[in-house]
Amino acid sequence: MYFALAALLFLAFVGNVVSGSIDGSAILSNVQEMLLLFAAAISFSAAILIAEAKAKSKNEKTD
Repeated sequence: MYFALAALLFLAFVGNVVSGSIDGSAILSNVQEMLLLFAAAISFSAAILIAEAKAKSKNEKTD
């Protein structure tokens, strides 16, 4: 779930950057862009930590 959220947020960020480079005016302000990218990074980090915890608990069960 967190991977999908991170991908969606990053896709929104990339869409805003592409829109700004084509039209010359971005949809989001600089602060909104920063918050969007920050949310994507936090979501991705949470997904990685959850996946790592699941892998670690799976390895402990097999030992």
